[in-house]
Amino acid sequence: MTVRTTKRSAGLLLFRHTGRGPEVLLGHMGGPFFAKKDAGAWTVPKGEYDAGEPAWEAARREFQEELGLPPPDGEAVPLGEVVQSNGKIVTAWAVEADLDPGAISPGTFALEWPPRSGRIQEFPELDRVAWLAPDRARALIIPAQAAFLDRLAEHSG
Repeated sequence: MTVRTTKRSAGLLLFRHTGRGPEVLLGHMGGPFFAKKDAGAWTVPKGEYDAGEPAWEAARREFQEELGLPPPDGEAVPLGEVVQSNGKIVTAWAVEADLDPGAISPGTFALEWPPRSGRIQEFPELDRVAWLAPDRARALIIPAQAAFLDRLAEHSG
């Protein structure tokens, strides 16, 4: 009998206030599966962690790994958990901070591509990041993660 463990990810949702209103920082997932997708291919910078690691520490570590920048200091607003369609449980915190998307140096992952070719290629975890107004973010983010946008709006309200 195979025992399946639920995968867990943790991440940080940065937000800032501008003259045009609030914005959130999302990343577009890298690699060939998402190269031509926009809607549903943007995410909170996050990554998987093991049961022994506290989710908050994982969120900060993964931010560094995904963006190549240290996680910002500041008040962490807990946004709770969501369950994505693939069954992964994602925990997130919002932190008010400003970041230059041009300063990122994303981490990479290895993938056999094309499939069954025997060729292993490196792809960026996130191929780009952008500050987005909440409505635009909602149209692009992984559907389950839209709850994080709602919870942030309630907090900021």
